Amino acid sequence: MSEELDPIDAKILDLLQHDASLSIAEVAERVGLSSSPCWRRIERLKKAGVITGQVTLLDRTMLGLNFEVIASVKLQMPTRENLERFEQAVLKWPEVVDCATVTGAVDYMLRIVTRDMQSYDDFLRDRILSLGLVSDVQSRIVIRVSKRTTAAPLGLVSAYVQPR
Repeated sequence: MSEELDPIDAKILDLLQHDASLSIAEVAERVGLSSSPCWRRIERLKKAGVITGQVTLLDRTMLGLNFEVIASVKLQMPTRENLERFEQAVLKWPEVVDCATVTGAVDYMLRIVTRDMQSYDDFLRDRILSLGLVSDVQSRIVIRVSKRTTAAPLGLVSAYVQPR
């Protein structure tokens, strides 16, 4: 963002990232603005790319998506072309909810969500391994999630003022 965030921007971001269903009036009241200036700030943050979207978070277990795996993936040859091919394939797989290129002994870390172990095995065989690009996959089954958040750590942004 070309201009710095001020403490009001940071408060708006904090409120919205924890509950995007808040109305403009509710956000405005909580940050001490009237609705119009608050709306203009939110629109400015969207146009600047600070706010990239709004989503509804779902409880996967309520939907029967109870099996989560963290998979480290090593490509046979991590050439630019193979990296791009792998990443394009991953974009088409809804089971992959996170994909990150990493440093070290592997090329990617994936977080994969399926119904059960059999579904994961099918996904592994039919999608990941069938690409012909992968030399190794190490799967770690998630037993329990101690913390999961989509919130950016705004406490690390200089403009952020802790709410009281």
